[in-house]
Amino acid sequence: MASDVRLLAGPFDPGAQLSAFTRSQPYAGGVVSFLGQVRSGGGVEALELRHFEPLTLPGMKDLAAQALARWSLDGLLALHRIGLLHPGDPIVLVATAARHRRDAFAAAEFVMDHLKSESWFWKRERAGGAWRWIEPRAVDFADLARWEKSAVD
Repeated sequence: MASDVRLLAGPFDPGAQLSAFTRSQPYAGGVVSFLGQVRSGGGVEALELRHFEPLTLPGMKDLAAQALARWSLDGLLALHRIGLLHPGDPIVLVATAARHRRDAFAAAEFVMDHLKSESWFWKRERAGGAWRWIEPRAVDFADLARWEKSAVD
């Protein structure tokens, strides 16, 4: 079980990252990935992600360790951008590799649900020349709460 968890101040190539991760997992029967990107439309001009440096990367690594302990994974990749991004830019890439697909799917969802609702990032969006802070929605907290219902899913 290996994890590659990184916080990135610059752009990354999701295809190249996923390809390298997949190649490093020869025993996995399945690789599941999620790519989050800045939405186009709705007048969105930019997205800024700020973070609290002493907690962000250690928190992400702890989250990866929780997923590795909870599911039978061969590997986990979690990349997250910080700084100023524009529509179409990748924000986050989470990939999990496992011998069986259910473990890979569940672990990827677990990591994303925690990053979305319980992370160490603050997001603000610029539209129409004005900035506004983005808060997690009720559905994000509901997604997170489902992982507390049982120790093993």
